[in-house]
Amino acid sequence: MKVLIIEDDKKLAKIIASVLGDENIQSETANDGDTGLEILLRGTYDVAVIDWMLPGRDGPSICRTARAAKIETGLLLLTARGQVEDRVAGLDSGADDYLVKPFSFDELLARIRALTRRVSASNSDAWELRVGNLVMDLKAHTLRRASNGIELSKTEWDLLELLMRHADQAFSRTRILDYVWSYDASVKPELVDVYISYLRKKIEVDGMIDPIQTIRGVGYLLESCHA
Repeated sequence: MKVLIIEDDKKLAKIIASVLGDENIQSETANDGDTGLEILLRGTYDVAVIDWMLPGRDGPSICRTARAAKIETGLLLLTARGQVEDRVAGLDSGADDYLVKPFSFDELLARIRALTRRVSASNSDAWELRVGNLVMDLKAHTLRRASNGIELSKTEWDLLELLMRHADQAFSRTRILDYVWSYDASVKPELVDVYISYLRKKIEVDGMIDPIQTIRGVGYLLESCHA
């Protein structure tokens, strides 16, 4: 399970991350709404725990934007607002659940687990990505194109998963670096081109077009309509 924590109280965010870590749950933290939304839109998290009041974009705005972008991550709002109308406003923004501060961490964990079950049940293909004739099985960690099995390195896998989750969406080299190499300042943008080349060679099959398109001045995208 992967959880995104969007919380401007750095002490609370650190405690939540520690509690999740004790349960072997991976997490990433953002301390403002705009950064949190940018990370959430990658679509690689099972659950996002989002504070209502944040610098920049607030929690309900993050929820609305994520749902408009078809992000299926479970969204849990944290807030000091306990009135019925506030809970309704939060849920109407696209949040799946609502937890009023102060809360117990046992309850937070229980709600995260419930959200994970709910999202998985509503998405029978949660463990599989399909784009054209590319099929990525996230559980078995296998990739095939048509009937051809393909082996990828971890970096190649992470790169292709990003492109498949956002088919037909162009990604700049900087955004790819942020996702695949996790903000490693020592990694240069040119490395993206190198791994795109590796990936193209791996998924090349006789008689089938290259689904990875180079968008001049922008970056790369994976075309959904390919054969």
